[in-house]
Order: sequence, then C-alpha cells, then structure tokens
Amino acid sequence: MATYIELQRQIEALQKEADALKAREREGVIERMKEAIAAYDISAEDLGLAVRRGRLAGTRSGGLRAKAASHAAYADGEGNTWGGRGPRPKWLRDALAGGASLDEFATRR
Repeated sequence: MATYIELQRQIEALQKEADALKAREREGVIERMKEAIAAYDISAEDLGLAVRRGRLAGTRSGGLRAKAASHAAYADGEGNTWGGRGPRPKWLRDALAGGASLDEFATRR
C-alpha cells in the first residue's frame, strides 16, 4: 500500500503530465474555435462576453474582440463571410484550393 507522500508525488507527476497535455492541445482547440467563430460570424456578445475598455471581461489578455460594425470583406453568397483579418476560414481555404481566386469573394470592389 502506498504512503500518503508517495500518493502526493504521483498526484504531482500526473498534474504535470495533465498540464503538459493541456498546453499541447490548447493551440488546436483555439484554432478550431477561431474557424468556427469566423465561419458562423460569432461575436463576443454572442458568446456572452462583456467588453470593457477594449478588453473582454473575464479574460487575461482580452484575446477576443467584439465583432466589428463593418461588413465582411469576403462572402461566398451562401452565408459564409470573412472580414479579411485573422486566419482564413475553412470555406474560403477550400474554395481557393479548388482554384477560385480571392477576388471572386470580395464584397468591396
């Protein structure tokens, strides 16, 4: 039977392992979230995040920003839009990989 101290060491080792795994997975999770936010035109307000002084309440860095009041710079006519900032959404990357040009989706000409 393990002693209390041995169990504490195991807990610490497992916590370190869990923290490392979380850090490795975090980037992929954030990328998928950004793609979904762009694809569905989701704003900070839609997520229930209050914006205060240019930062989102409850975030360390204010990482997400409230949706801009301007219109999308690119659209596919099927409801998919992209403002032209940040990573290109999947629908646009797929279209470009299929031979389309970015100009075909521009809403401001």
